[in-house]
Amino acid sequence: MTAPSRSQRDIAAPPAIPDPGSWDDDGLYAAWLGHSTVLLKIDGVVILTDPILSERAGVNLGVVTVGIRRRVAPALELENLPRPDVILLSHAHMDHFDMPSLRKLAHPATTIVTARHTADLLHPQRYRRVVELGWGESTHVGAVECRAFEVNHWGARFHSDTWRGYNGYTLSNGRYRVVFGGDTALTDGFRRLRGSHLYDLAIMPIGAYFPRVYYHCTPEQAWQMGNEAGAERFLPVHHQTFELGREPVDEPIERFHAAAGNQTERIALSRIGQHVQIN
Repeated sequence: MTAPSRSQRDIAAPPAIPDPGSWDDDGLYAAWLGHSTVLLKIDGVVILTDPILSERAGVNLGVVTVGIRRRVAPALELENLPRPDVILLSHAHMDHFDMPSLRKLAHPATTIVTARHTADLLHPQRYRRVVELGWGESTHVGAVECRAFEVNHWGARFHSDTWRGYNGYTLSNGRYRVVFGGDTALTDGFRRLRGSHLYDLAIMPIGAYFPRVYYHCTPEQAWQMGNEAGAERFLPVHHQTFELGREPVDEPIERFHAAAGNQTERIALSRIGQHVQIN
């Protein structure tokens, strides 16, 4: 019998389901919902990174989306998500800037923070505000500062719109500091983030590196760059959800744990749906 194709396989249930309703307004919380979608709460400010809750990542034709099908369902469905104060978008690639998800998440109290020359893809009137940031620029949502930094990637949604920006971000409220690496290949840019205070959490991409290592870092490189930034803990993303590379599905997290060596306790989460509280 012929094995089912990727488009025919059932979408698996997430290994775990977080409960953000139990999170206090004091402290740093993070839950990995799948791919590069992380739900954060920083002293009461709710932040959602690169939300993709759709069955497929690809071109949305209104009724359907044509693209790669996810392997694992989101750890939280829309109705179980708290309303984000901030939606953080790293770049316009369809697995990071999912229009059906953004339409469903639109709210007049939610701020979008996105890369340069990407706001035209959105409907700004549906949100509180839409802020484009270039490298080194920042904005505040409540007490949280969102600052963009340069990563090693590209921003075109299609082949011709090469002018679009692409960002990593740091998040800080004076008490907690988080790095969101977005999508990146190896770069020395994370070294420039290092300061006198460590980052409590580095959200780093670790998958889709084979054969596109010039666009996506390896797990070992992700570990290296997070350490160069000065991260205490890691949340590895961009794996397990979509088959975007040719590496085996469990290889990225296995290699990431191997790269950590005897410091695996610094890996806050490894499976979709897990969550962590950092006091």
